[in-house]
Amino acid sequence: MSNFLWNSLLIIPGVLVATGAVSDSTIAAENKKQNEVAQNEEIADFWDRVSGTSSGNYNQTSILKEVPTSIATTAVGEAPLTAETYLATSVLVADVANSQNLPPAPVLPANSIPIDASLSQIDQYSNETAQVTSVSQLSDIQPTDWAFKALQSLVERYGCIEGYPDRTYRGNRAMTRYEFAAGLNACLDRIQELIAASTSDLPSAEDIATIRRLQEEFAAELVTLRGRVDALETRTAQLEANQFSTTTKLNGEVIFSIASVVDGENANGEEIDRVPVFANRVRLNFDTSFTGKDLLRTRLQSSNVLRFPTGTSEGRFAYGDVSSNAANDIILDVLQYRFPLGSNTTAYLAANATDTNLLGISPPLNPFFEDTGSGAISRFGVRPPINRYLGGTGAALRHRFNNFLELDLAYLAGSGSAANPTDGNGLFNGSYGALAQLIISPSNNFKLGLTYINAYNPNFSGTGTGSIAANSPGIGGTSVTTNAYGLSGTLRFSPNFLLNGWAGYANQRYLGRGDGKVWNWAVTLGFPDLGKKGNLLGIVAGMEPKLTDVSGSGVPIEDRDTSLHLEGFYRYQLTDNISVTPGVIWLTAPNHNEANKDIFIGVLRTVFKF
Repeated sequence: MSNFLWNSLLIIPGVLVATGAVSDSTIAAENKKQNEVAQNEEIADFWDRVSGTSSGNYNQTSILKEVPTSIATTAVGEAPLTAETYLATSVLVADVANSQNLPPAPVLPANSIPIDASLSQIDQYSNETAQVTSVSQLSDIQPTDWAFKALQSLVERYGCIEGYPDRTYRGNRAMTRYEFAAGLNACLDRIQELIAASTSDLPSAEDIATIRRLQEEFAAELVTLRGRVDALETRTAQLEANQFSTTTKLNGEVIFSIASVVDGENANGEEIDRVPVFANRVRLNFDTSFTGKDLLRTRLQSSNVLRFPTGTSEGRFAYGDVSSNAANDIILDVLQYRFPLGSNTTAYLAANATDTNLLGISPPLNPFFEDTGSGAISRFGVRPPINRYLGGTGAALRHRFNNFLELDLAYLAGSGSAANPTDGNGLFNGSYGALAQLIISPSNNFKLGLTYINAYNPNFSGTGTGSIAANSPGIGGTSVTTNAYGLSGTLRFSPNFLLNGWAGYANQRYLGRGDGKVWNWAVTLGFPDLGKKGNLLGIVAGMEPKLTDVSGSGVPIEDRDTSLHLEGFYRYQLTDNISVTPGVIWLTAPNHNEANKDIFIGVLRTVFKF
């Protein structure tokens, strides 16, 4: 229970111990019944005005001056009452202690704690306390305690004293005047209920006189509390009237990107123009939950990030690019719904999903790098290319057998054909990708993923990373079937260092023409919280998809050499919502051709999240 309530017991016990004698002192003989009724009506009318329940205007000072003559008797001296002197002089406290020598109670000086801090403590008290019905339920209260009988009366007779959820009272903690005012108000409300119910336990004249003095002493604090409650109610009503939705939350991300090719040649061996650009991407996520366990995500996106004229898919930015000058057109980027099927299984429905990671079925196997806004700078450094062999419309299941083993299954039809009712399209007759993935987690710091994807695409464009040959459908736009295999994992050595990596192989069959093998691999090093919490130093080294071992006619020419993708970035967290990331991408032998000059791309990315 909040610390104010114990200290309030040093005063309120007297109030309510005196109340304990009400039934004996106020229940007169039958011949005095009429006088008792009149007195009770006078007390009730007075109390309505004091507590603000009267229909008339409430003026605290004037009301206190109008105490009925029937309750004019006071239980304390006529000297002005203060929080410091009351404990030493109150006759009520002496009564509660049965004339024992009481230890002085700790009293905080007036105005020693800021109003906002005190009121925050009162709010915390209201949120933490739980009602008890017997003093025996308070584990730290003993029958030998000097205020035991007073506390027993308050708890069991009046029910206006509460304890902490762990059934402790913590009576020796100090309190503020605001805390005392809140505790007093709780007991006053209970007394008012007794008066309204016309019970035999009505407060006596001495009780009311004491309450009058306490009300006067803490008048300013009570007015402050009531004012804050009124303001809170007004603000709550305003928020309810203007809220966007009770089920939907909005979160967004804005990216400002300044970038330029510093040096290098394109896939044709030509110098790339060194033109700095300033581009952006905006995402708005509308996350809706109907049960608290499900999630409907609707994402709107606008972007004008264009691809540098390298002639290849190597070095593309993680935060996307558009193939034309349709600058900042608003598109529906993601529309998906997930919901639980039992305690260990989650189902996913995707009307539009770029890949399995955006679908949400794949747990982070490249943590700190997978976020396209605040992770790796490049598309290749974000996640293994195998996840980009499928995307569009479909469904998925994610089942956790235990903390050690997880199975993911997914089927996605191409977004361009799933809604097309013509022959060769639709959900099952057009392009598709089917995934099976096994996640092994020997410990919280180590995860291993085994992935298989079978895909078919009559308009094959590869993974959007790697060489021209690795993403080409062949002569005449040949349809391509793909059987891809991936191994990925993450190992966290410490909170500030982790090692991630993957290796991928895909057999691409150009229908009616021949086969080719595509390889890729990468190692990423992450140093989270380097220099400041929220910062991240990231390093990526790997080989973007490369076509080898080509057989048949009318298929792309295999890549002769090996290009390395080297990337470094440092995300600096300015605030909780703003980060700045400088970085560089270095492509050796672009397009897996050593005849081409290395490409260097410099980037300064600023991200705003809300």
